[in-house]
Order: sequence, then structure tokens, then C-alpha cells
Amino acid sequence: MATWFISDLHLNANQPALIQQACEFLEHLPANTDALYILGDLFEYWVGDDSLNTPYTSALQSVFTGLKQLKQRGIPVYFQHGNRDFILGQAFADYTGLCLLPESVVIDLYGTPSLLMHGDTLCTDDVAYQQARVLLRNPQWQQQALNQPIEARIQQALAMRAQSQIHQMQAESIVDVNQTAVIQAMQQANVTRLIHGHTHRPAHHKFLLHDQAMNRIVLGDWHINRPSFLKIDEQHLTLNF
Repeated sequence: MATWFISDLHLNANQPALIQQACEFLEHLPANTDALYILGDLFEYWVGDDSLNTPYTSALQSVFTGLKQLKQRGIPVYFQHGNRDFILGQAFADYTGLCLLPESVVIDLYGTPSLLMHGDTLCTDDVAYQQARVLLRNPQWQQQALNQPIEARIQQALAMRAQSQIHQMQAESIVDVNQTAVIQAMQQANVTRLIHGHTHRPAHHKFLLHDQAMNRIVLGDWHINRPSFLKIDEQHLTLNF
């Protein structure tokens, strides 16, 4: 038995090969899989669940089908929102059969309590992003956005994505996690293991805190012919990137 973790696939219609790669990953998850956790940014952007079964998401239908088939196989799928697909809602979860998680949650991984997060809230040095995040996660702002036509939302999402890419290039040093924020999150959750994505800097970080061994595992983003995943079973931990 094993539990799998992925994040930051950034699937979109302009990369059909990446969509196919994601579908193959879902299809070939072993039968002994306990669960699959998607820790955010499954999509490059998500403009609302009302885009399901419309031409705007037709290129992603194979991914939706892959998620449905996992449920049919008895493999539960859990999803945390990322900074790209934060407006994904219960209608999508019902349609694909996955379970939505809060932005931070502790699960028991074969005897080790583990904190799961997308990871963006740990990047506290990026003050501009954190301020924008407060607005984007505001239910009133989200409802106002959803009241716009789908095409207008897509254009807004593309503009936000372009601005984000410029910001990351200008502020490379502040888009990684803040170690103090990491420690605070782990202490608050009372865990020695943290698993997250977002930064696109896959690694297994080990450090001591009050003589206690702590582990922070960062999932990688996906590229064609280079999927990134974490597999944990009762004895082993494998980070692929």
C-alpha cells in the first residue's frame, strides 16, 4: 500500500502532451494505492465550475475522466487549492469524485502525522503576493468574478498569470518559503513532517528543531516527460522530479 502526492501540473489546453502525461499517470496508479493527494495548481487556471462541459474545458475532459475512473477503482483523491485553481469548487469535486481539503490539513501517513499545504502561505517574504492572496480568497471577490462571463474571466486569469510570471522573475529571492513560517506552521500543527508544492523547487529538507528531526518535502512542477510525484509507503519515501 502507498500514498501518492502531486502538485503544480499547471494543465492547460496549450499543452496537450502534458495533459496526456497526466492522464497516463492517473491511469497507471497501482491498485494498492491508498490515496492520491493533489496539493494545488492542477490547472494553469480555473475560472469557475460553470466552465465544466463547455468548450472552454473540452481539452481537459480526459483529465476529468481519469479522476472519475480513480473513484470507480476505489482510489480516493483529495485536492487542496493552489494559487492557480483557488476558485475550483464543490461542483467540480462532485463531477470528478474527489474530496476538497482545507488549505492546511494533517493526515496520518503510516504512523507519521504529516502536514499538507499548497505552500504559497509559507512564502511570507513575498508581501505583494500575500496581500493579493487575501483579496483573491475573499468570497465576495470570488462571487463578483464568477458573475462575469467565462471569456472575461479567462482573459483576467491570463493577465494575472502574465503579471505573476513577471513578478517571479523580478523577485526570485522572495518567492521561496520563509523558514520561520515553516517552523510556525509545523509547530502549530504539532508535526515533524510537512509536504507542500508551489515553489517548483523539489527537495527533501531535513533540519533539527529543539533536537527533534524535522522533514519538509517539496513537490516539483510537471514538465513533458518529467512528471514529479512523491510516493510514501510504510517503509519508504520516494520523491521523483
